[in-house]
Amino acid sequence: MGYEYSSYSLMCQPIGNARGDDYSHFIEAFEEKFTREFGFKMPKRAIIAHDVRVRGIAKRFLLPSEYLQERTNTPPPLKLVTKCYFEEGELDTNVYDLKELHFGHLISGPAIIVDANCTILVEPNCRAEITPHGNVLIQLSSVSKDTIGTELDPIQLSIFSHRFMSIAEQMGTALQRSAFSVNIKDRLDFSCALFCHNGGLVANAPHIPVHLGGMQAAVRFQIKHVGAENFKRGDVYLSNHPKAGGSHLPDLTVITPVFISDDSKTPDFFLANRGHHSDIGGLCPGSMPPHSTHLEQEGVVFISFKLVSEGHLNEKELKDILNAPCNIPGCSSARNIADNLADLNAQIAANHKGILLLKELVSSYSLPVVRSYMLHIQQNAELAVRQLIKNVADSIGINSENRILRKVAEDKMDDGTPIKLTLEINKETGDVLFDFTGTGLQVHNSCNTPPAVLMASVIYCLRCLVGRDIPLNQGCLAPVKIRVPYGTILNPSDEAAVVGGNVLTSQRLCDVILHAFDAVAASQGCMNNLTFGDDSYGYYETIGGGAGAGNGFHGRSGVHSHMTNTRITDVEVLERHYPAVIARKFLLRKGSGGAGRWHGGDGICRYLQFCKNVRLSLLTERRVFAPYGLNGGRPGKIGRNILLRVSDGVRDNLGAKISLNVNPGDILELETPGGGGYGRRRFWMELPSNNLHYF
Repeated sequence: MGYEYSSYSLMCQPIGNARGDDYSHFIEAFEEKFTREFGFKMPKRAIIAHDVRVRGIAKRFLLPSEYLQERTNTPPPLKLVTKCYFEEGELDTNVYDLKELHFGHLISGPAIIVDANCTILVEPNCRAEITPHGNVLIQLSSVSKDTIGTELDPIQLSIFSHRFMSIAEQMGTALQRSAFSVNIKDRLDFSCALFCHNGGLVANAPHIPVHLGGMQAAVRFQIKHVGAENFKRGDVYLSNHPKAGGSHLPDLTVITPVFISDDSKTPDFFLANRGHHSDIGGLCPGSMPPHSTHLEQEGVVFISFKLVSEGHLNEKELKDILNAPCNIPGCSSARNIADNLADLNAQIAANHKGILLLKELVSSYSLPVVRSYMLHIQQNAELAVRQLIKNVADSIGINSENRILRKVAEDKMDDGTPIKLTLEINKETGDVLFDFTGTGLQVHNSCNTPPAVLMASVIYCLRCLVGRDIPLNQGCLAPVKIRVPYGTILNPSDEAAVVGGNVLTSQRLCDVILHAFDAVAASQGCMNNLTFGDDSYGYYETIGGGAGAGNGFHGRSGVHSHMTNTRITDVEVLERHYPAVIARKFLLRKGSGGAGRWHGGDGICRYLQFCKNVRLSLLTERRVFAPYGLNGGRPGKIGRNILLRVSDGVRDNLGAKISLNVNPGDILELETPGGGGYGRRRFWMELPSNNLHYF
């Protein structure tokens, strides 16, 4: 059963006995199950029965009575006693052989039951019983809420850190499984996170780096905008505006307040996820216009929309907003609203999954304990980051005796706009200042970068530099200060176009930051954004390239680097879902990585032939300035966007950013940049083929 026009269906058994044409038992069962799975219901939507299954149920005995064991009154034969380490410490642990155990034997934990094919652990305070069929029945002891206090315990700190991360990861799994679009289900362009009562990040699953810093800003904006006391149980909010913590408009953020106690007047926690929607309207299909100059041209805008109000989906209001961009000159409304609704339902369901997991965690440990350990892991992360920043400062400033270590790095976008960073690290306290004074002005195109994306770039680079697995939460941000003048490409006005800043400028930001730390040569510096479609749909993908090399390692070839780790759409999936295109070539671009002691990674060649008239848009970078090498390494090759027109056989260089109509038979030849090399070889030799070889 499923709601009309919905992509989801649930198999439901009737509540009670359904007879004749009385379907109310089925409807009641469906609404109860849908609410449990997705966290809301749609009372005005018709319910459709997609499939009917009949199941017969009968009883049978597992074993005839002659195979049942007789109860024994003897104690279980002990094989040996060993030492095992449990939460209570090192304990004497009895070991038993399963073949020697019979019905009636009782074994108290801690104990180990061994067999030829398995080992069964009976933990302390648990008890194992052998059943008449020879099975092992273990009675588990419940965790007492009083056994764990609010004070910091190193072991519990690790346990809670993994529990919080597990909640975010399971939210991501639920989102992927229930999503409808290729963008979320196959390309995995989404992130999920857990936040404390004040909107501070607690755990962010390792999904998309460009989302890392943004969702905390999005949650805190809603807390300030709505007011903590105005959130209600069952409410869900939707936003994507850059001033509301958004990255770019196709990334829709769904935020759910979590109330644990019936007495809670304000949310105890928040859950959020961010997913990239394939089309939300705007100038061109795919909602990634290469020449947008104002935010409203890039699609529908949500600042603080109540997507679900106390358990009821506000579908009509949502559709009205998704249709609104058509009122902007030259723009279209969302081209496939059904897909938007399906993915938003999946995002709501992912947060609902997180609510269930959070309530389960609190029921095991109590609300004060869970809140305390959220604070503990944030404080622990701050200490870890400060120490690791000191270590990084020592490694790059060995000869410096100054307390403040300063480093400067600069790069240019393809239009010449500079991105300049002066890095200041306090070696004593572990504080770090990222000063972007000297960066170019806001641009009259889509490459402006929202503050949330800037923060995400900084945090991502720091996490890469520390070289170990540390918890990513609000505490990581405590030692970091960012200075960026207003009105620049990294701090634009609220209505500036930003769709390219999220996917292009963010990559160049990472190159500049890592250059300041002298860590790695430039990557491809781009996500190579490709969209096509017509008035009924939009398709979007990003294409990998070469990663930069560093001291002691080569750059990886044909990968997404830095701010994105989405998958590229499989050729089979692409051609099945979008018959307007055929993949003609998909391979590594050999020799495009920069040479050096450690060579840069190679880019990718992706050739697509179009079978229908569609609108093609490209939003790319590194088509003018090559990815630089470091410490004598050579630059990688720039990217190329070529269109082979079938009508006359002419190959046109499309440049870095363009939107145009293509005809059936036309072939796009997209070749992505390689990564820069690192380190100088003893000598270089230029061969006649113009390929640079090193010895």
